[in-house]
Amino acid sequence: MSFVHLHNHSHYSLLDGLTKIDDLLARVKELKMDAVAVTDHGNLYGAIEFYKKAKAAKIKPILGIEAYIALGNHKDKKPTADEKYFHLILLAENNTGWQNLLKLVTKSYLDGFYYKPRMDNNLLREHHEGLIALSACLSGEVSRAILADRYEDAKKIAQEH
Repeated sequence: MSFVHLHNHSHYSLLDGLTKIDDLLARVKELKMDAVAVTDHGNLYGAIEFYKKAKAAKIKPILGIEAYIALGNHKDKKPTADEKYFHLILLAENNTGWQNLLKLVTKSYLDGFYYKPRMDNNLLREHHEGLIALSACLSGEVSRAILADRYEDAKKIAQEH
């Protein structure tokens, strides 16, 4: 089984991604990888372009996002709400997962947008089918719990996801 990158930002991740989809796919081909994920911050703007170009290059496209998870209700719009959120990678495992990813991203923009498109754990529970969750970066809830020496909490959070 070969290695697959599951956390990549494209130029659609404003202020955090620079890689153009063509360049990413060329590098994946060069490294003889057969799949790759694009997980832009809070959006799916490049998903269709990525999917079509990856398929044309005979690379398996894995569609996902790096979601912003609000601590409380994603609809809350308090001055401190922007400071208190976590990152979480969500990958579509199948078409059901893709449909749920679309619903989550749409709701995060229409209902949860407060500086960033946010969702919450209740929304994730409602639309979890077909999705795979990864711990994300150091801004992920699991990572932050580990960094704070809260190992039991980190295990519980990981198990929930």
